[in-house]
Amino acid sequence: MSIRRSDLLLLAVAVVWGSSYLAAQTLVLVGGVLAVLALRFGVSAIALAPAMAGRRLSRPEVRVGALLGLTQAAVLVLETYGVALTSATNAGVLISLTILLTPALEGAVRRRWLPRRFFVAAAVAVAGVVLLVAGPGLRAPTAGDALMLAAAVVRAAHVTLSGRLTEGRRYDTVTLTWLQMVVGAVLFTIVAAPTLPSAVRAFGPAHWVGVLYLALGCSVFAFLVQLWAIRRTSAARASLLLGTEPVWAVLIGVGIAGEHLTAVAVAGIALVLAGTYYGQRVEAGHRALTPV
Repeated sequence: MSIRRSDLLLLAVAVVWGSSYLAAQTLVLVGGVLAVLALRFGVSAIALAPAMAGRRLSRPEVRVGALLGLTQAAVLVLETYGVALTSATNAGVLISLTILLTPALEGAVRRRWLPRRFFVAAAVAVAGVVLLVAGPGLRAPTAGDALMLAAAVVRAAHVTLSGRLTEGRRYDTVTLTWLQMVVGAVLFTIVAAPTLPSAVRAFGPAHWVGVLYLALGCSVFAFLVQLWAIRRTSAARASLLLGTEPVWAVLIGVGIAGEHLTAVAVAGIALVLAGTYYGQRVEAGHRALTPV
């Protein structure tokens, strides 16, 4: 598999995640955050279960899968509640810091730093996100901002751990992804138990289509591709490409919800794409010169 193919797949994940905002908001309003997460992870685990036929679980895989499942679940909880307690602008800017936090954390763990040019490119991409979501303007810090910042840190840790814990190991990507889903399904089902039955009764056919999209597209497909790509490229590169998610969210909002692009938003999109393009070129050249 080529690096170019992994890049395209990571961009596809960013598109899928960006397109999930409208569905997720609708579902949360009807069923609540924890119930939606429980259904998302539960359906994901069930959908991927047939692929586990014939695969044997090793203890190291269970440990790694469980740890990644905990960090993945933590990211989603922090993000979901954070968005509910702060403005969309603050949330978008804070979560985009993952683009900078991931290469910094990966460099600290590996004790091998990417060139400054990569961090400049990542900073340009973050600046693009600021312009992209800065329509209403930044608001005074709230508890939601603290949750979003924590989500950015945990997401950076999750992506870095995904690469570090699987490096040089013959772990099966499908198995690790399924284990993450099982961990999330168990945790969220336990904490959502009091509200889960009422949420299930409240969902109509359109809501269940949304649940399937979150489960199959935003979880099964996205988590598989993310882990597969990180094991073949780097956490920093994956984070940079996944950082284009706000761009696709805005463009999909324009196409589906009839929103309008401003000149500032267009400039933001241009900066995100330019920073991402240049950053992935810098990362590829650096990795070619300093192979693992």
